Amino acid sequence: MAEEPTIYALSSAPGRAGVAVVRISGPQAGKALDLMAGRRPSPRVAVLRRIRHPVTGDVLDHALALFFPAPKSETGEDMAELHLHGGRAVVKSVLEALGKVAGTRLAEPGEFVRRAFENGKLDLAEVEGLADLVDAETEGQRRQALAQASGALSELYEGWRGMLIEAAALTEAAIDFSDEGDVGQTTFAEARGIVTMLASAVNHHLNDGHRGEIVRSGFRVALTGPPNVGKSSLLNALARREAAIVSEEAGTTRDVIEVRLDLGGLAVVVSDTAGIREAAGRIEQEGIKRSLAAARDADLVIWLMDAHAPQAAPPAEIAALAERTLYVLNKVDLLPGDASATMPDDMIAISAKDGFGLSDLVGRLSAIAAERIGVREEPAITQVRHRQLIEQCAESLSAFLHGSAGQVELRAEDLRRAAAALGRVTGRVDVEDVLDQIFARFCVGK
Repeated sequence: MAEEPTIYALSSAPGRAGVAVVRISGPQAGKALDLMAGRRPSPRVAVLRRIRHPVTGDVLDHALALFFPAPKSETGEDMAELHLHGGRAVVKSVLEALGKVAGTRLAEPGEFVRRAFENGKLDLAEVEGLADLVDAETEGQRRQALAQASGALSELYEGWRGMLIEAAALTEAAIDFSDEGDVGQTTFAEARGIVTMLASAVNHHLNDGHRGEIVRSGFRVALTGPPNVGKSSLLNALARREAAIVSEEAGTTRDVIEVRLDLGGLAVVVSDTAGIREAAGRIEQEGIKRSLAAARDADLVIWLMDAHAPQAAPPAEIAALAERTLYVLNKVDLLPGDASATMPDDMIAISAKDGFGLSDLVGRLSAIAAERIGVREEPAITQVRHRQLIEQCAESLSAFLHGSAGQVELRAEDLRRAAAALGRVTGRVDVEDVLDQIFARFCVGK
């Protein structure tokens, strides 16, 4: 078999920087280091070396060189790092020089992480957590992604997988020893007890209000209301920039405009929508249709009203979302006296123009988002892929518990399906684990 190519790439951000990190991974990583940095340094020890072109011998930079022999490296392969001065010309010359080393090529996107997965350094859930960590914009996203990348979610699922393997081993044993009196019934009853506990834990995990996905993607807030009540002005005030066009002409906003905010460490996505009214034109009708769709998909709906003519009763489509609707009165700066003193408890008075009440509104949004997400110690589902697979696992567990105990072969298939769905979350599926459990527990062959 041909030797796997050695890959290299700039691992730090592109562009001018103080330090640029170039990574090399594969069987020729040590050779590349020998050719370009002289004698290979001791493992995991940074040394200052002249970095030379492997063909011409020209000095390209003075840099730190490190070597991480397999398997104790991030990818599980031999790895090397060059910590260069971060000028564009330096990085370009070093990358071009690495291409001259036999057996090396430029890495493809995500290839270092893929090799780490293939060599058992990361599972799929940890890989996804690592990607989320790189993309994290808020403190909440950072914490959640770091926990997932560190294996918190994988540890939970591996624990469940262990329970599934044990239950599957007992069920298989019930089939194999069905002719030995009470052995088959006893082992199957024990399997049902394990699956009952597991099904409860899985269903509790699924019934989390999608908090992990909300932290990852953002708590969605839809700004709705009649035309010309200041929705676009409020969006701009929250974003602190001119994200939406503001005009006194009703119906200016025709499409949904989104901005992302960081409120108390939580990602919040605020959508400015078209004013809801009886529209005559087809374009405005489409805008209103999209407004209602955004409201239905939102975690929170803000019904914004003009202080001069408050429309306390929203249309039926918004009224149906009353349990997640917040009523806000805008343009109170144009009212005489202290309008906020007479506001009902379920309504917030603001002025998007001069900023009055915005801190109260932001505080309420942060509190609602934090309450929706909640504070739990156990790791949360963060990906649609995970939720779909865990739901498949739950369905198979339910089929096992509600299926006929007389059809043990079918119940064993239920557990195999549950284990396969769970294994696809982390990328670890191995039927040999079931055989190992059977041999160890029942001494088959004794």
